[in-house]
Order: sequence, then structure tokens, then C-alpha cells
Amino acid sequence: MKHCILIISSFLLSAWNCAADATLAERTETALSKASSYFQSISTRGGYVGTYSLDLKERYGESLRERAKATEIWVQPPGTPSVGECFLRAYRITGKQQYLTAATEAARALAFGQRTVGGWDHLVDVAHLQKGSGKASRMDGRCTFDDNTTQGALSFLMSLDETVDSPWLSEAVELGLAHMMKSQFGNGAWSQWYPLIGGYHDYYTFNDKTMNDCIKVMLKAHRIYGKEEYLSSAKRGGDFIILSQLAPPQSGWAQQYSHDLKPAWARRFEPPGVCCAATGNNIRTLVDLYLYTKDAKYLEPIPRAIEWLEKSKIGDNLWPRLYEVGSNRPIYGDRMDGDKIFYVYEDISERERTSYGWRGDFGIRGAISYYEKVKSMGTAGYTAKRDAPLTAADCRKKAKKLSSKVEKTIAALDDKGRWVEDGMIHSKVFVKNVNLLCSYLEYLNCSQQ
Repeated sequence: MKHCILIISSFLLSAWNCAADATLAERTETALSKASSYFQSISTRGGYVGTYSLDLKERYGESLRERAKATEIWVQPPGTPSVGECFLRAYRITGKQQYLTAATEAARALAFGQRTVGGWDHLVDVAHLQKGSGKASRMDGRCTFDDNTTQGALSFLMSLDETVDSPWLSEAVELGLAHMMKSQFGNGAWSQWYPLIGGYHDYYTFNDKTMNDCIKVMLKAHRIYGKEEYLSSAKRGGDFIILSQLAPPQSGWAQQYSHDLKPAWARRFEPPGVCCAATGNNIRTLVDLYLYTKDAKYLEPIPRAIEWLEKSKIGDNLWPRLYEVGSNRPIYGDRMDGDKIFYVYEDISERERTSYGWRGDFGIRGAISYYEKVKSMGTAGYTAKRDAPLTAADCRKKAKKLSSKVEKTIAALDDKGRWVEDGMIHSKVFVKNVNLLCSYLEYLNCSQQ
């Protein structure tokens, strides 16, 4: 009799959990729609900036030091491409047209803000964009790979191109990919800016994942379109990583290299040095290339880089950003005292210690773990496990794990559909929260299959 009661109680509990999930799912979809509708309402011809004042009279880019004009949109993440990707993800989960419309408008703003040579600057003016126009009228201007700007815009356009068949979109993607290949040096590297503008902007650049993001875009282009020239471009980027690795015992990578392959100065407070952040990023990219191409040459430089990283840490999972070439002493710079190299962290200003990231974990442990897993499992084993679909039970567990965060995120949405932080509306907050809601809905959908 007790056994029967347990069965009935378990059934009732399961039914209650299903009802609770259904209720939260409905509230999640409502919050997603409300937040998206508000955000779309504040767009500038489909595009977005980084931060808005609550009255929408003030608009900013990456930081509050970068004021945007009324007709300007931000390309640098988490600007228009990041917001557009959120809308596209919401559409693929829910099938609702409002999200595809918003994603398409964001893509149109980017396509019409694309430079004539095919790339993007951190921000673009879309005053010339007319609603419903089918032909982009592009302008001349600078293009940058810094901060995932051109790469992020192009990646989003390619994602949308898998769903939307429009001539203006295909044209923008083709122009952007042609720009990626034209701007690549013969040795496989990319500079921070192209067309070249002089100074450190022309150097071969790993800083802020510049080349890593370029390689990622070209691999994505090959996955989607299948053209060998895109894969060749990505592989040549990997070949440059191998070429530019520094000699033992400092077998890492610099943030940027002069054209004679020597670590070089960038801004006045960024001295040449061996960079642990760039080294961790390059380890990840080399493993990505190995998984994609199955060419073991991309793994060969990694053990030497790990050996240098392990010997150079200054604490548990703590590294300085830069090390002096030769001595391997940690070095620092300071905007307040440019061109000067500091050897003691405490000697740089408080502002510099909190704004630039001179010390940190830089995701290095994760990069090393990624390499070790792939090395031990091999490409077939690793990709089989990575790509295996989640079971319904796994999805239920993941949805349940996210439910408390989802509840808090929904509760934080105000009556207008805004997530307000520090008295401002931030694109990065919108992107983070929408992705959370989307993940929850994805897991719920998967749990019912």
C-alpha cells in the first residue's frame, strides 16, 4: 500500500513540475516578446548603440566616453550584430515573425553601413538608409578588425543568410568575405585596420582576438558556403600562428608584431612583450583548426606554449598580461605615463589597474583543458561527444538549473519592457538576458522531444 502511495505521489509531483514549467515557459515567452518589442522600438533604422539614457536623449558606444549621434549605430559588440543575433535566435526557437523582422532590420542597417571595400568601422551613420530600400548605397571609410567589429557584423549576416534569401544580404556577405581575403597578408596574418592606415594599426595583430575572430569567421564561411578559398584563408591564418610563436623558453605569442615578425609597441602604454592572453586565445584557435581540418600540425606548438604559461604564472590561476622578451619579467604600462615600462604592478595607477586587465586568468585554464580533452579523445571522439544531442532528461535538468535565474530576469523587467542597470539601458544587458531566456526555452523544447 505504501508503494502505491509513493507511485501516486511521484506522479502528482511530476505533473506539478510540468505545470510549473509550463507556467514559467509562458512567462518567459511573454517577457522575451515584451523586451524585444521595446528594444526594437528604440532602434535607429534597425540598428543599436551600446548604451541609452532612460529618456533616450543620450546614446553611447562601447563606453560613456563615446557619445553617438542620433543617426549613428554601433557595430562593435555588444552593438547591432549582437542584438541581431539575439533576435535571430529567438526566431529560430519560437518561429515568431516579430523576431525575424527585428533581425532582418538589424542586418539591413549593417549592410547599408558597410564600407565600399567590404568591412565596418566601430560605428556607422545610417542616415541614408531608407526603409524598404533594396539596394545598399555604401560609403567610403575605414574598416577595422579590432574588437570583433568587421568579423562580428559579417558573422551575423552569414547566420541570417541561412534563413533569409535577399539579394542585398547576399551581396553584403559576398563583399565582406572578399574583404576578409583581400586584407589577409601573404603570410596568413591580419592587421588591426584595413585598408592600411599606418603605425601600429598595420601590424599583425592578436590583441583583442583580432586574428582569432578572423579565422573563426572564415571557418564559419566554409561551413555555410563550402568554398575552398574560405577554408584556405582560415588555414593560412593558423599557419601564421605557428610561424609567429616565439622561441623557447618563452614559447607564447605577442599582442602584435611588426612586419619583420618582432613583438612591437601598440598604443603608448602597450609595450612589446609575450602575452599570456594572446597565447591562451591562440591555443583555442589552433585546437579549433585541428578539429576542423584534422591536421595535427596545429597541435604541435601547444605543449611549448603551455610549458611557458605554467612556468610564468604568479599565483593560482593568475598571470600578468605581458612579459618582457628575454627576461620573462612581468611588465606593465600606464596611460598616465606613456612609453614607460613598469616592473611593479603597484606602481601603475589605480585607473590602469581597474580598466585594462593587466592581471587575470584570461581563460587560460579553459584553453589548456580544451587542448587536453581533444588530445586525449581525438577528433572523432571529441566531436562525437560535443555534437551528440542532449537527451530529454538532460534538457529537463538544464532547464531546471536555469529556472531561478530566469525568474529573477523576468522579475527585473520593468513595465515598459526594459532591463535598467545603473540608471541606463545597456545592449549588453539585453543580449545577456535574452540569451538566457532563449536557452531556457531551448531546453524546455528539447525536454519534450
